[in-house]
Amino acid sequence: MDPCELTASVTALANIIACKLDDDQLALIASVLVQLGDTLTTIIAQKALCDKS
Repeated sequence: MDPCELTASVTALANIIACKLDDDQLALIASVLVQLGDTLTTIIAQKALCDKS
């Protein structure tokens, strides 16, 4: 999958999710996904540091 296909897929998924949820549910899922992304970033950064040691 090239970058344009990936971003188009993510946008389509976001639109599908947004159509199914009310504003409160959408705010919650958005914050959960942000936390997931941040946690994955922390994990990969820690792995990179451990691999350098």
